[in-house]
Amino acid sequence: MKVVKFGGSSLASSTQLNKVLAIVKSDEQRKIVVVSAPGKRNPDDEKVTDLLIEYADAYLANLEYQEIQAQIIQRYEAIAFELNLGDAIIEDIRQAILNLAEETELSQDAARVMDRFKASGENNNAKLVATFFQKNGLKARYMSPQEAGMIVSDEPGNALILPSSYDELFKLRATEEVLVIPGFFGYTEKGEICTFSRGGSDITGSIIAAGIHADLYENFTDVDAIYAAHPGLVKNPHKIKELTFREMRELSYAGFGVFHDEALIPAFRGGIEVVIKNTNNPSAPGTRILLDRQPGDEAVIGIAGDSGFAIFYMSKYLMNREIGFGRKVLEILEDESLNYEHMPSGIDDISIIVREHQLSTDVENRLIDRFKKELQVDEIHVNHNLSMIAIVGEGMKSNVGTAAKSTHALSAAGVNLEMINQGSSEVSILFGIKSCHEDIAIQALYEEFFKK
Repeated sequence: MKVVKFGGSSLASSTQLNKVLAIVKSDEQRKIVVVSAPGKRNPDDEKVTDLLIEYADAYLANLEYQEIQAQIIQRYEAIAFELNLGDAIIEDIRQAILNLAEETELSQDAARVMDRFKASGENNNAKLVATFFQKNGLKARYMSPQEAGMIVSDEPGNALILPSSYDELFKLRATEEVLVIPGFFGYTEKGEICTFSRGGSDITGSIIAAGIHADLYENFTDVDAIYAAHPGLVKNPHKIKELTFREMRELSYAGFGVFHDEALIPAFRGGIEVVIKNTNNPSAPGTRILLDRQPGDEAVIGIAGDSGFAIFYMSKYLMNREIGFGRKVLEILEDESLNYEHMPSGIDDISIIVREHQLSTDVENRLIDRFKKELQVDEIHVNHNLSMIAIVGEGMKSNVGTAAKSTHALSAAGVNLEMINQGSSEVSILFGIKSCHEDIAIQALYEEFFKK
């Protein structure tokens, strides 16, 4: 039994939905289909989810929203009309979109309102896709996340699946129909809609695959495979045939756009194999994501980069002899509700890397002041506009000189290093550099590990 998830680009038009139908029909093991909201039809188009966010923002600000309402309805109408699905499904979706404003009170918590609006993108699309499947001879039906058993924590925009849900989800194995389930959201124990974080539909597919003990979780997108580097930076990059969950998570964290880095955790914990495939070229083998693999001769399997980091550099003489210094640093970060990404240190210095979006001018100044007063550091300064470049590969453990090759390639390209960090797992090495050098760095590392 397979769980198959289709992303927004795979569901953006009637042409794409016909491809989806052919894929589902071609394999009777594809019993559970998880869908996103319609994505972009072309590079200048807007995703339906983005339109729904605009709709919610206008509603919450008590501004006119009728025009955006009509634009969202038109997106679904166009697909339904081209597929000749009839008036009933169009009217159902039209009314659901109108009801978002009519049945919501402005006094309600804004985060809950936003979740309700956003979730409607997937929910309405699941109803449309199920209707399309039925019309074309599939024994299919729409199933809401609540009926499926997707019960989540009460955290709007950041929900987590409750462990008790997996027993309910396992019952879906008995289905003889093709179940079309909207991704991105679940229901709290009180019946409130709550969405997952970024990559929410991928998370839904991963959870359901783990819940039903699927033989395979197929994730259909618009690329033939996961590439060793971004195709926009490297011409004809190497296609990755297989990689481990750990490698995928490292690459996702470092900026790979195929998956949000948390999306595969349920499948990983459930021991479910994942394959990335292309809706537009379903015969391509894609990329398999495994629990474990035997690395070949290659040390590095992929290279990724992400911008938007800042680094706090602190120096204090005899820091290494001061018991509790690191704990005090972490307590200050916790007091300020800040996450840190990395914290490399030396004998008398420590660097704290954080995401810049967490830092306002006030927060940054307050941190500097607290580090000076409470830690009595001798020196502190902040560098902004940093990128983190990751080289990833299980083969690093058995290949000598990977770090040396990396630093040599970056040096030859004129890229200065602000930081180097390698975890004890030896699956990745991270390089902190100025964001203006990010593209050059990725190209230099790709040249070193793949072209040579």
